[in-house]
Amino acid sequence: MEYRTLGRTGLSVSAVCVGTSSLGSHPAPRGTDTAVATIRRVFEGPFNFIDTSNEYGQTNSERRIGQALAEAGGLPEDVVVATKVDPIRGISDFSGDRVRRSVEESLERLGLDRLQLVYLHDPEKITFEEGTAAGGPLEALIELRDQGVIGHLGVAGGPIDLELKYLATDVFDVVISHNRYTLVDQTAEPLIQDAMERGVAYVNAAPFGGGMLVKGPDAAPNYCYRPASEAIIARVKEMEAICNEYGVPLAAAALQFSTRDPRVSSTIVGMSEPGRVEETVRLAEWDIPEDFWTRILPLAAAGTGELG
Repeated sequence: MEYRTLGRTGLSVSAVCVGTSSLGSHPAPRGTDTAVATIRRVFEGPFNFIDTSNEYGQTNSERRIGQALAEAGGLPEDVVVATKVDPIRGISDFSGDRVRRSVEESLERLGLDRLQLVYLHDPEKITFEEGTAAGGPLEALIELRDQGVIGHLGVAGGPIDLELKYLATDVFDVVISHNRYTLVDQTAEPLIQDAMERGVAYVNAAPFGGGMLVKGPDAAPNYCYRPASEAIIARVKEMEAICNEYGVPLAAAALQFSTRDPRVSSTIVGMSEPGRVEETVRLAEWDIPEDFWTRILPLAAAGTGELG
């Protein structure tokens, strides 16, 4: 597994990041056992980068990662755990005080005394002016970083124009975009370029578009949480035909579209059970010939700009 430097943070992370948004979704006790076993398997390698959030799985994602960390005797050497600050689910409070509480909650659940990387999560929940105002979430994150509670700051969201505004503050070291740099859509291209110019790491989430780029449009007709357009479905079907011709899983092509790009520091793939680790390694290391990409990439480029 290739490791890359996470922008100006200096952290070395695997080209695939373990996403844990569904790690806390299954009910205890079986769900807890499976989740903890998954993280224990992650600690065995080859992935050393774990992504979570204060709100994932109604807080259970962090709790279950914390349980695995406790069983391991603490954070293993060279493993990077990133989390995100969130409002309380169903409440719109994204103030500086809420950010401080969110960080305190994450520290407690994870069993850590310091967070390596914390993202401002889904900043589209408030206006940019609210996010950057005195007493707001950005100010609180900066204070926590300056106090040493947080090592590095990131921003993770959807709308590209908004993320570009946050990068222009020159506060953030890492940016996450989801569903916007895939075989279907490359709306994130301006964000990637801006991040590179600033020395900010770009982390790509949701390379499978919610499942379409794993199962195909017949089985998974939605893309990015909404019904896919006829144009998207038609292009993915063309990609499926090429994949079948070369004997390449569509999921392998979707994942490697992201990981083969040197501008992408890491690609987040959801893993909610131990077997998903081996499956993701298999997809990431699938031998794909260069002439395959010559045929696939023009189909991918046709989708640029559909999400915004």
